[in-house]
Amino acid sequence: MPFSVEFSPDTEQHLRVLTARQRTIVFDTVDRQLAHQPLVETRNRKPMRPNPLATWELRIGNLRVYYDVEETPDAKMLIRAVEMKYRNRGMIGNEEIEL
Repeated sequence: MPFSVEFSPDTEQHLRVLTARQRTIVFDTVDRQLAHQPLVETRNRKPMRPNPLATWELRIGNLRVYYDVEETPDAKMLIRAVEMKYRNRGMIGNEEIEL
């Protein structure tokens, strides 16, 4: 059963900071890797330590997609944030963040 993908309102601003190519990569990877088994841990998909942002992380090169999954009543994923990594710093939108 495929999961529906929803983007939080804040994520829209996070995506605007990215280039068109980066946005395409994020959308394609989310559709390909998270649509059917978002709760299966892989090399690029891991549960996160407890934090206020999200419970799961998907790594796409120097991009990070943070998301939560709800299995009941409807199978859906909520993308909470998209982060751009610069060496040891992370930028979500125009703000530097440390998780």
